[in-house]
Amino acid sequence: MREKRTLRPRGGRERRLGLEQVSAIQLKGITKRFGSVVANDGIDLEVRRGEILSLLGENGSGKTTLMNMISGIYFPDEGHICVGGREVTIRSPKDAYALGIGMIHQHFKLVDVFTAAQNIVLGLEGKGAFDLRAAARRVKEISEKYGFDIDPGKKVYDMSVSEKQTVEILKVLYRGADILILDEPTAVLTPQETEKLFAVLRNMKADGKAIVIITHKLHEVMEISDKVAVLRKGRYIGTVNTAETSPQALTEMMVGRAVSLNIDRPDPINPTPRLEVRGLTCLDVEGVKKLDGVAFTAMGGEILGVAGIAGSGQKELLEAIAGLYPVAGGSITYMPEDGPPTELVGRTPMQIRKSGVVMAFVPEDRLGMGLVGGMGMTGNMMLRSWRSGRGAFVNRKDPNTLALEVKERLEVATPSVDFPVRRLSGGNVQKVLVGREIASSPTVLMSAYAVRGLDINTSYTIYNLMTEQKRKGVAVIFVGEDLDVLLELCDRILVLCGGKVSGIVDARKASKDEVGLLMTRVGGGEGGENK
Repeated sequence: MREKRTLRPRGGRERRLGLEQVSAIQLKGITKRFGSVVANDGIDLEVRRGEILSLLGENGSGKTTLMNMISGIYFPDEGHICVGGREVTIRSPKDAYALGIGMIHQHFKLVDVFTAAQNIVLGLEGKGAFDLRAAARRVKEISEKYGFDIDPGKKVYDMSVSEKQTVEILKVLYRGADILILDEPTAVLTPQETEKLFAVLRNMKADGKAIVIITHKLHEVMEISDKVAVLRKGRYIGTVNTAETSPQALTEMMVGRAVSLNIDRPDPINPTPRLEVRGLTCLDVEGVKKLDGVAFTAMGGEILGVAGIAGSGQKELLEAIAGLYPVAGGSITYMPEDGPPTELVGRTPMQIRKSGVVMAFVPEDRLGMGLVGGMGMTGNMMLRSWRSGRGAFVNRKDPNTLALEVKERLEVATPSVDFPVRRLSGGNVQKVLVGREIASSPTVLMSAYAVRGLDINTSYTIYNLMTEQKRKGVAVIFVGEDLDVLLELCDRILVLCGGKVSGIVDARKASKDEVGLLMTRVGGGEGGENK
């Protein structure tokens, strides 16, 4: 039986000392069910003013569900929510705003053709809600107070990812939020942008704001948070002081057992050129260059990482190699171990496969491009071989057997291998996709954000799978957003900026700051390799 915490009101001594250790929000016995599934089971949690709390847990542990109840998207089936020591009812995001609670989601909700100020006041009611001059002045005041760098008159379509995130944060601050919830706030930021965000968060903390961060990046948890709360399978495990814990201990709290956090990176053995890209240029439907003269060689027996700010051409690069994105210029040459080179430009995915190239691709769009949502695991395993009329899997295993193996090895949480994958969590969908692609015994394996949204335990399983493929002589191209992982997992890192190669560095020797600067082309080259 779980021990319930006794929630005591904070005494006057702390107030007399001027400490901001008063409760901002308290959850008591919060339970949320979706049919027979218990997403949150009797959660007790407290966040204090002037405190940054990181919320950790595996996929499906109930983190987002819990925060959605605080922000008014869901309503709890049981339990109580107290804000500032007073029990409240939150039935909508409007109620949450009225209580000073604002949530900044990972996917921004901005109107591209509006300015920062217009987006910030959008949806506000009352007299003067659309006084843009007054709004711009207020935005400037908030920005100066906390250290934001934003032009209120700048259009969203001209903004970087970090600027768009700034607008989202300013939007909730403008509405008077004292309790902020940030969902994966650094997922698409450079190291330099992350440092700027952390500086702003520290300023808000000093002003007495209560901040909750949902993230999977343990090194950032250790850097920015005061406390860490852990959920496991919908239950509250505990809260620890960040200064008194470690990434290893936090992982064990999340998983319930000891987990190795070491990424094995063996030296490449006899690396051989497998894929040669020269002068690759791609245009979008409006004729804008998405890739501009990209050149590199992917070696069999190595992992080539691809880094860059979101929208720098990573998606287009992988899709062009896979035959899914039109190429305006340049060449993509596949070089087998034996036999003549094969030019891939101008070929469809099926034509590439018929030419003898076994290419596996884990796309960014898991359900839109990678899997058929209405099918189960077995049906999706069949997609690799149905057109050719023969098995493309290892030892010609039948799809059902393969589905069961992927389910067991990657611990896919599904009622059965015939259960529709669209009804699985994002993390489990990704496991199915990665498992299927690796099972095809590829010679080239391309992965776009393979661990996005995955918990730490599953992420390390994926990293080990990539290394296994490398040991087998596969040319692995790994697009990632966590530079710490790229530097630890990969052999070389190709950095894209604005559709161009700004550098290719040795991952064993490069620093995080070096790669971050190349992502913004500061000191970057024009498509050559940095040796």
